[in-house]
Amino acid sequence: MVIKLFDDKREMAKVAAGQAASDLRQAIQNQGKARIIAATGAAQFEFLEALTSLPGIDWKRVEMFHLDEYVGLPASHPASFCRFLQERLIQKTGITKHFLLDGEQDPLKVIRRTGEALRTAPVDVAFVGIGENGHLAFNDPPADFETEEPYIVVALDEACRRQQLGEGWFSALADVPQGAISMSIRQILKAKKIHCIVPDARKAKAVKACFDGEISPLAPASILRNHKDTIVYLDQHSAALLNPATLASAS
Repeated sequence: MVIKLFDDKREMAKVAAGQAASDLRQAIQNQGKARIIAATGAAQFEFLEALTSLPGIDWKRVEMFHLDEYVGLPASHPASFCRFLQERLIQKTGITKHFLLDGEQDPLKVIRRTGEALRTAPVDVAFVGIGENGHLAFNDPPADFETEEPYIVVALDEACRRQQLGEGWFSALADVPQGAISMSIRQILKAKKIHCIVPDARKAKAVKACFDGEISPLAPASILRNHKDTIVYLDQHSAALLNPATLASAS
């Protein structure tokens, strides 16, 4: 794992997007297509804006898999991650092969169908973030580090639900769904390359817990330290509590 630190989150997003675009072009050149996992949420705004503006990516040859989605939330809802990906990635690039998680369907059928598609070939690049509680996708602490299932149905803890409220996706905590579909930890780690984009001061405690502390299900994103080709992009605010020795050893 490598940590890259930036003064400004827009510069961070620009560099992360440039590296991600290079990885996509290389995968398409080598094998005729690229398979990606796409994250959502406010932390991904600048990154996806930068990525979708870059030239030279044959998006028709990109297959996209959805990282997570709320159970029971219609795609028309402002907080729907299906809607997020449609508006901020699919419509902007013209990706035609995508596997979205429909939160309104039976979640067990959704995870079975999407998991079968995911298992057919390796993922080239995964785009992820870290939650305020240290979650990776919707794998809240204590996360399941053992399951080999590609997707699982999870209960969302209060800290996770309060993050969604704080980001402005919902008007009240009671409106935030209590369950979600999430890609599993082991499935995320099967991606050949992982780009983890983590801006903002509200993520500083989680960043410290995940990268200064032990690798533990209680700090789910700490598992990224075991992946051989992960880049974590931090700005000065998200890295503010991190031990300088951690930054030095991971740079």
